Amino acid sequence: MSYPQAVKIVEVSPRDGLQNEARIIAVEDKLALINDLRLAGVRHIEVAGFVSPKWVPQLADAAAVCAGLTADPKVHYSALTPNLKGLDAAIVAGIKEVAVFTAASESFNQKNINCSIEESFDRFAPVMEKARDHDIKVRGYVSCVLGCPYEGEIEPQVVAQVAKRLSDMGCYEVSLGDTIGTGTPVKARQMLSMCADQVNMAQLALHFHDTYGQALANLQACLELGAAVIDSSVAGIGGCPYAKGATGNVSTENVIYMLNGMGIETGIDLAGLIKAGQRISRVLDRQSNSQVSRAMGS
Repeated sequence: MSYPQAVKIVEVSPRDGLQNEARIIAVEDKLALINDLRLAGVRHIEVAGFVSPKWVPQLADAAAVCAGLTADPKVHYSALTPNLKGLDAAIVAGIKEVAVFTAASESFNQKNINCSIEESFDRFAPVMEKARDHDIKVRGYVSCVLGCPYEGEIEPQVVAQVAKRLSDMGCYEVSLGDTIGTGTPVKARQMLSMCADQVNMAQLALHFHDTYGQALANLQACLELGAAVIDSSVAGIGGCPYAKGATGNVSTENVIYMLNGMGIETGIDLAGLIKAGQRISRVLDRQSNSQVSRAMGS
């Protein structure tokens, strides 16, 4: 067993966390969240998604959000860009890192982005090429790595194949998403181990939802293998519209509390993070999903 000395946190609350909210969140509130995260020491923040406003109305303000970002040489801002149109908008907005996404489940891909896994890679090819031409880094997301609402369990070999294809296409990092939060520690380790046989462990990120309360246990199991990149969402906001009872991404506060207790460096101030989570929770008019925030917040 060998835990990493430091872990990179990719904060996804401004995009993945807020995208399913029914009430449109004001640009000012999104920018306040992003700035709170920056001041708490978060260095990687997914701030927006350049997607169809018809399908994701909450992200229709992506350009305005990007225009209002506080420039900080220590902070990397990224955005979701599923196609060339999205990438073009991100380029105009000055974003230097983007993300594409597919799934390890054919059924989920069809429901989520209306195409097969193979077709999703066909869509990525011109995005990757243009991103390279503009010196933009590309991150890849893989959904349903530990379970699918339509197909049930997903074979880890399939996840590894998809991850390898994303890496081979030029994604500098591949985020493995337990989209519906059904994974458990042994299965999470098996999946990650198989992916690490195909893709360098340093390129693999963990994006675990906490629907069944297993996210922290799954993360620890994967940290034991040397994983050192974790996606999380302050106050545990977000979730999957296809998962009944989904409670959202694993909360960043819970992750940082656990990593602090393990002696693993993140560079993030937990108190500042709790304040960020409390403020966005007030905007959303609900209690934080973070147990650590509820226990330590004042």
